[in-house]
Amino acid sequence: MQELDRSDLEDLIRGCSVLGTGGGGSPTAGMAALHRVLDRGKKIRMVSLDDVPNGATVATPYMVGSVSPDEQTSSGESDGWETLGLKALDGLEEHLGQQCFAVLPTEIGGYNTAVALCIAAERKVPVVDADPAGRSVPGVEHTSFAIYDVPITPMSLATRMGDVLIVRAVADDFRAEAIARALAVVSGNVIAVADHPVDGQTLKRSVIPGTLSQALAIGRAIRLALTGGRDPVDKVLRAGEGYLLFSGVVSGSNWHLEGGFTFGEIVIQGKGRFAGHSYQIQYKNEHYASWLDEAIDVTVPDLICLLCSRTGEAITNPNCRKGADVAVVGFSAPDVWRSPKGLRLLGPRAFGLDVEYRPVSEGNHGRARGYSPECR
Repeated sequence: MQELDRSDLEDLIRGCSVLGTGGGGSPTAGMAALHRVLDRGKKIRMVSLDDVPNGATVATPYMVGSVSPDEQTSSGESDGWETLGLKALDGLEEHLGQQCFAVLPTEIGGYNTAVALCIAAERKVPVVDADPAGRSVPGVEHTSFAIYDVPITPMSLATRMGDVLIVRAVADDFRAEAIARALAVVSGNVIAVADHPVDGQTLKRSVIPGTLSQALAIGRAIRLALTGGRDPVDKVLRAGEGYLLFSGVVSGSNWHLEGGFTFGEIVIQGKGRFAGHSYQIQYKNEHYASWLDEAIDVTVPDLICLLCSRTGEAITNPNCRKGADVAVVGFSAPDVWRSPKGLRLLGPRAFGLDVEYRPVSEGNHGRARGYSPECR
């Protein structure tokens, strides 16, 4: 078991935001929530998946809703939504008649991962170094639990208005998503959920191990690059075994809220070796596809991440601004998402794209800034 200090947590949230593919919530709000927890003397501990007892119960608390710019929340209220996650977990544990040994992040993202960490600290239980996505995802159905047919119910939902609802059964995870999203839409666009109460044995066969450690390594690489005068984007690529997809200046960025999701697109004009080319990214909370000069380039389930070229920090949707100097990097999705069932859930056709999935590793992308595969 590892205790995470402030420096660790800053690195972790920084890396989670990179792997959040534009979504996963605000890392600024996530880190502020963690500082509040630490300021109260709480401890944040992380346990490996292998160290979870087979008979222990683990649940997954998180937020559901649309993302908004950092200067506002979806409801126009102040930050602090993570307190709802604790209420949702309380409701689930009361229904189960038992307390959880640990909590599991629902995804890797700047805020949703912080929610799990804050709840773990408040409950004096560890957070598991794993998650069911390996990235941020737009819907509650987008989990490795769904791929392995692990029930999402019972699930608990909590709103800022004081509602706590228990859903004992659902037709499937798509129905669970519809229920949670509908409640979010009528509740200021954000609610808290706690679901997938599973034993340790089930957990070990159905989630992706080591994802928090991966995010921690990426965040640490950014920090060390900046303090050492190195190129942070290059260090992100090396730490995450990623690919440089494009670099340039943002020429357009627009977004809108629809049905509890944030939809938008970003257009980038190339510079350096990408001069004369353009790049477009589309997102539904998270980036799901990109185009190079109007030709499809990378799609889900692989990760498309937008970074500030100067700092290596992730730029979350819809905080992208015209004129920003950016790098677009890609990472291979965890293997579970590249399975036939994984692609049905989180492949390009799940987002309305009539194209076959082509792994980012098979494209003509460099492994480091300025590096070209032709130079091997």
